[in-house]
Order: sequence, then C-alpha cells, then structure tokens
Amino acid sequence: MGIYSKPFVFAITATLVILIGTVATVFVPMFMPSTQPASGFVKPYTAIEQEGRDLYMREGCNNCHTQTVRPLRTEVLRYGEYSKAEEFAWDRPFLWGSRRTGPDLNRVGGKYPDSWHYRHMNKPQDMFAQSNMPPYDWMAANKLDTSISFKKTKVLGYGYTEEEVKQQIADYRSRVTAAGYDSKDTRDQVTPADLRGELTEMDAMVAYLQKLGRDVKSMEAKQ
Repeated sequence: MGIYSKPFVFAITATLVILIGTVATVFVPMFMPSTQPASGFVKPYTAIEQEGRDLYMREGCNNCHTQTVRPLRTEVLRYGEYSKAEEFAWDRPFLWGSRRTGPDLNRVGGKYPDSWHYRHMNKPQDMFAQSNMPPYDWMAANKLDTSISFKKTKVLGYGYTEEEVKQQIADYRSRVTAAGYDSKDTRDQVTPADLRGELTEMDAMVAYLQKLGRDVKSMEAKQ
C-alpha cells in the first residue's frame, strides 16, 4: 500500500514538505546578503533622529504619510528619485505605509529649512491653507526625554558608544539653541521661553524629517 492510501501519513508528509519549502524559499533568503543590500552612504540615525522617529510613530504620522517613492514617472517627478532597498537598512520597523492622506515624506530631508518644519508642525494651515493635518504645537512645550537614547541605539545595532550618543545630543542642543542658528527666530516663536535652551520633542521631530532621503541625495551627488 502506498502513502496515498494512508491519509494520516500523507497529511504529515505533505505538511513537512510544505514547511521545508517555506523555510527554503522564504526564511533562508531573508538572511542572505543579496537580499539585504547596504550602502556606505546610508548612515544610522543619530540619537536625536531616532528619538524623532519614535515620536513620529507615537503620533501615528505613518498612518497618513508614506515613506516610499514608487518607480513611476509621476511619483519621481513629484517626490524625487524612487526608493532603493539599501536606504531602509537601518529602519526598524519599516514605515513604507500604504495611505497618502498627506504627501510622501521619503525625500523631504533638505527640501525645506528647519524654520519651515517648525512653522508647519506648529500650525500646518499656515503653510497650506487646505491642510487637514492637526497642529502639533504642544510638542514644542515638551522637553525631550533622552534618558534611554543610548539603550535604543544599542538595541537597534547602530554601533554608537554611550559617549558618542551623549555627544550627539549635546551637539544638536548646541546647534538649535545657538544665537546663530538659521531658524532661531521661528524656533523661539513656537518654543516656550523656559525651554528655548533645551531640546524639545519638536526639535527631535524636525531632526528626523530632515534625515529622510538625505543620504540618498548625497549618494546621487557623488555618482
């Protein structure tokens, strides 16, 4: 009697074959270098940028904004170079999204100055009268919590030492609180006086938005 006359044995055998096939075709490729392209131009997020990314997810921004430009002529003309696999090497989790209530943000880094983002986050309708995005002005009144920033970068495998993370935080604070900061006037307008010398959640959000697509633009410039 063959296996076909033994339903139980046939079911077990079929299940094992399917599992082996699934592992071989789905899970094994996930750990192959060819499926995980990397580029020296794409750098890990700094501690501040990662904090901004966490805030971006906390506020559900990815529910309205995608972060992937499809290789279609209309998309490239509107948003810039289409998305490459290697630019998401440090994204955990991916925030590609599927809904565009607002524009795609994967190439927004460097498109506008920091001052634009401060004004937009404070009151979107000041920049686009028809925008249905809610204001996030209260983020400028929240001091940024960096107490576990190093732990985050360590778990995510960014390779920074604790001293490097502290320096990143100090450098960014010095930058946005400096008298010569090119967006100082706008930042001061949206930030309460007692927090202008500190890092706020809005500062981190702006840092994250300015990171998006910036490395790819550098890569294109060198080619």
